[in-house]
Amino acid sequence: MSRVKERFYSFNNYLRGIFGTRVHRISLDAGLGCPNIDGTLSDEGCIYCNNKGFAAYARTSKTLEEQIESSMRFYSQHLGAKKFIAYFQAFTNTYAQTPHLKKVYDTVKKFDEIVGVFISTRPDCVDEDKIKLIAEYKKNYLVWIEYGLQTTHDHILNSINRNHTYKDFLAAVELTKRYEIQVGVHLIVGLPSATYQDMMDDALRIAKCGIQGVKFHVLHVLKDTQLEKVYRSGRLRLLTRAEYIKVLCDYLERLPSRCVVLRLISTAFGEYLVAPLWINQKSKIIEEISQELEKRGTHQGYYCSYEGARCQGQ
Repeated sequence: MSRVKERFYSFNNYLRGIFGTRVHRISLDAGLGCPNIDGTLSDEGCIYCNNKGFAAYARTSKTLEEQIESSMRFYSQHLGAKKFIAYFQAFTNTYAQTPHLKKVYDTVKKFDEIVGVFISTRPDCVDEDKIKLIAEYKKNYLVWIEYGLQTTHDHILNSINRNHTYKDFLAAVELTKRYEIQVGVHLIVGLPSATYQDMMDDALRIAKCGIQGVKFHVLHVLKDTQLEKVYRSGRLRLLTRAEYIKVLCDYLERLPSRCVVLRLISTAFGEYLVAPLWINQKSKIIEEISQELEKRGTHQGYYCSYEGARCQGQ
């Protein structure tokens, strides 16, 4: 199926293009912290964040080895997966001294089935030594760093207690590019006070960055967060399902066609999700996004003139 016909460049197709088979990403908690919750920057964290709501092993008692073994066994039995990506997801996965990070990342070397290393972190928590360390894994693995940006607007970052800036993100991207590591960015659609134009500004700015992937989150409310308090007070309006689909398609039309869509919509564990409940209808939402693009007669990159984002394996 051509990329135009499928309407967007899916993460699954990207991986199949490199490895020729299904590759499943397994989420891990490396036991690291976050400067936004340990008091370094803040002790409250981002207003929407509760890692237990989306990270399977958040603050687990299992070792990394046990997490990997358990996940590989499950996805092998249920999905027939034979190759895996180790996704260091929970909290901030470069927030430690470099020698400790090496020990953490080296865990993947114990498993021949692991073909990729993906590291999720904040753009203000990297430096050249850490990037050089991560670059060493490119010899044997597909390596990506995913930066949690959420929005390019500093006033909105401030309102969600993010405690970094768009400038921090740009500096991190430039440093990471120098070591030819694939870069993904996390964006949240529907942040409090974000206008439609703000979100389209995000899309246009990201399109110019020359990064390799985008992961979309829909703003949702998790239990035990500051956002839950705001929501229950009636001061927060969340996007409807139809609004999200429209905005997401508008985003995709403005992103380079070579930019991998790492995820189209975020989900959350039911016991932690307060609203909107429709986000967990993942397959239906993805189908509806494709249908909307087909109805428009457009596709990812339709309105984009920046095609600098290239990915390993293309």
